[in-house]
Amino acid sequence: MFAAGDLAELAKSTGETFGFQKQLFISQVISFCVIAFLLHRFAYKPILNVLEERKQRIAEGLVNADKIKAELASAQAKAQEIVGQAGAQANKIIEEARAVGAKEVEKASQQAIATANQIIAKAKESNDAELARMKNELRKEMGRLVVQTSAQVTGGILTGDQQSRLAEDAAKQLAA
Repeated sequence: MFAAGDLAELAKSTGETFGFQKQLFISQVISFCVIAFLLHRFAYKPILNVLEERKQRIAEGLVNADKIKAELASAQAKAQEIVGQAGAQANKIIEEARAVGAKEVEKASQQAIATANQIIAKAKESNDAELARMKNELRKEMGRLVVQTSAQVTGGILTGDQQSRLAEDAAKQLAA
């Protein structure tokens, strides 16, 4: 391959072909080093710091997101528990209302039955009183008819006492 001298010769000829100047090259290296230092100091480090801060904020955000997820899960569990309790309470209230309603219906039914029994008893009493009154009227009428018929058959020969006794006997027979 190439010897060390050949390599130096090749570099020198390439430099002459492209117009290499030592002073210009050294000034460009110094400019490059100064710009590299300034960029490193005033641009690269602040960018790295910003990136590091952003990385920390993202990490904090992830931690907060995990906390929020845990809190959300806890809140959802509590909400489900509260909904379950509310449902149980609602069912209990509904059952109590049904029981109270059934008691009220039973109470109203018993009152209606008692009222109906009272009405029936009053109607029966009224009916019995009317029947007794009608029986009395019938007895009186029968007694009067028996006396009248007896008076017509006997020709008026019965006395008032006999007529009364005959009416009473007829009433007793009707009552039996």
